[in-house]
Amino acid sequence: MITIALVLICIFSCIFCLFRPFHKNNAHLTCAYLAKVTKLLGVDIEVRITDSIKNLNSVVYICNHQNTWDMFTLARAVRPNTVSVGKKSLKWIPFFGQMYWLTGNILIDRKNSSKAKSTIAQTANKINTDGLSVWLFPEGTRSNGKGILPFKTGAFRTAQQANVPVVPICASSTNNIKLNRWDNGKIIIEFLAPIQIDNETTEKNDTIKSVTQKAHKMITDKFNELNAEVKEEIESKQ
Repeated sequence: MITIALVLICIFSCIFCLFRPFHKNNAHLTCAYLAKVTKLLGVDIEVRITDSIKNLNSVVYICNHQNTWDMFTLARAVRPNTVSVGKKSLKWIPFFGQMYWLTGNILIDRKNSSKAKSTIAQTANKINTDGLSVWLFPEGTRSNGKGILPFKTGAFRTAQQANVPVVPICASSTNNIKLNRWDNGKIIIEFLAPIQIDNETTEKNDTIKSVTQKAHKMITDKFNELNAEVKEEIESKQ
């Protein structure tokens, strides 16, 4: 059922996007449908976002990346005018790849380090010229139940070049999601306080490093807090 739902959503999104390809709000609208698949996963999603975050314009969102189910669970939290950055090779995945490309997400060549570095400048330019927000996974890979992995600095360099804040997002553990039951509990996704990177400092590398460490600690602490909250809520219902 999940596979069928994903294929249908991708086809519908591609057809819709043909009328306005690469529009900055295509990804948000498609994610609204992807989020509905969580009903089939048997999870309840709670998104916590303050008005101060809602009123921000362009930002760089960073979030922990856990497993394949993020495609559906995190979709509920994707804000309007937000796109993600993904591997160029994603474009060739049947149905999903074409949907990912047409919805305006930014594709990079990870095999070419020089192109990947220039992508930071290109992404920062798109943020400013198109009024976009960008969603990035600073871990660079799925954690698969290993907690919060070390962060790479690309997301923070992008925010610095675009002169926009970084907004950390934390999702509680999805490692226990299975396909053999209808009730897999609850997932909490919480937006944390924005971080503004100082562009005036003379020690920019030190600033990026310190901001990266700060964001990692914020998400790690919140991850442990949310997991404890979800666990307590599950136990109270038993």
